[in-house]
Amino acid sequence: MMPMHNLSDPNTWPDQYGDVLYRHAYFRLRDAMQAEEMVQETFLAALKSSDRFAGKSSEKTWLVGILKHKIVDHIRKAVRERPHEDDHMVFDPLEQESFDGSGHWKIDVKQWTQPDASLEQQQFWQTLEACVARLPQRLATLFILREIDNIDSETICKEMALSTTNNLWTMLSRMRMRLRQCLDQQWFGRTET
Repeated sequence: MMPMHNLSDPNTWPDQYGDVLYRHAYFRLRDAMQAEEMVQETFLAALKSSDRFAGKSSEKTWLVGILKHKIVDHIRKAVRERPHEDDHMVFDPLEQESFDGSGHWKIDVKQWTQPDASLEQQQFWQTLEACVARLPQRLATLFILREIDNIDSETICKEMALSTTNNLWTMLSRMRMRLRQCLDQQWFGRTET
């Protein structure tokens, strides 16, 4: 094995980065055991490929990058093995509840007037995480890939075994609608005490 470029002792990685990597994996997978497994696989892959670390990013960023690839591989495998129950949904009652007969929002979206202030608050991110956890698994996975990991549509269709981008856009619409409704109830519609 070639010498590691500016890497700390791999024995210290669990203490230094374990919590950060675990939170990252848990948010994406919503399963504690799978998150732990992804972190372990990340450390193992990093150890095996340490000679390729060029020092162009921080050690933490490098490890998070490895973890993201491990999670995408895990999701790809899980999608192949799981039936696609969400793909054929035609009617979503949340969509009908949210709009009136003329297609306008039934709720007062003016409450969402200070998004920058909300984004700066850690409580908002905790609420968003809870809302993502309430989504069906495939929609939560889609949210993570699209909005958090910024994966392009073509890759998402491949990774999630979606037959067309129309399925993707339908699922994105459902995912956003459900998150909007949850955030409206749990964050923007709440009363301050």
